[in-house]
Amino acid sequence: MGSEGPPAAVTTVHVTGFKKFHGVSENPTETIVNNLMEYMKKRGLPKGLVIGSCRILETAGQGALVPMYQTLQFATTSKESESSSSNRIVWLHFGVNSGATRFAVERQAVNEATFRCPDEMGWKPQKVPIVHSDGAITRIRETNVPVEEITKALAKKGYDVMTSDDAGRFVCNYVYYHSLRFAEQNGMKSLFVHVPLFSTIDEDIQMQFAASLLEALASIC
Repeated sequence: MGSEGPPAAVTTVHVTGFKKFHGVSENPTETIVNNLMEYMKKRGLPKGLVIGSCRILETAGQGALVPMYQTLQFATTSKESESSSSNRIVWLHFGVNSGATRFAVERQAVNEATFRCPDEMGWKPQKVPIVHSDGAITRIRETNVPVEEITKALAKKGYDVMTSDDAGRFVCNYVYYHSLRFAEQNGMKSLFVHVPLFSTIDEDIQMQFAASLLEALASIC
């Protein structure tokens, strides 16, 4: 009795994807995130990892922020109520790059909203700061997740994956910037991953990739 030692570290991952949007009639991230919990139940969650939530966001700057911040705040409150400091929280965001042929693990986001087309709420900002109090549109926020290690682990498993320094300037970058800022302020981690269309890499492989990514986060973060 009394020799159990400190509790094992637990990593709680909150996952988001996006709905369809202009030019993308089926967003693979909506399917991946909607099916992820059930898929991981069958596959078996890696030791020490919990999926805290899976949410689908509007493909719109402001439209995505409300549900995302609700989830962020919920996780922050849950973290504060936990007595163990060994619990880690990771935000994992999936977005689609319809022109991509492989997976991309995004290292950073830029404080610039320049949408190539209106988002799903009709907003089309051009060269405006995402967070005005952060200053210029050249401001960059980098993830504190070890991107190179994650990418190498996934490549070893046979996935066609790369690291990327450019998450675009559309809604993906917009959400990632907000998430990185919130994570930094609250002692959490945030990561964004771009996936191709299912017509480029099929659904089964993308589900396997998402599972392998969770396993890598559990072992590396």
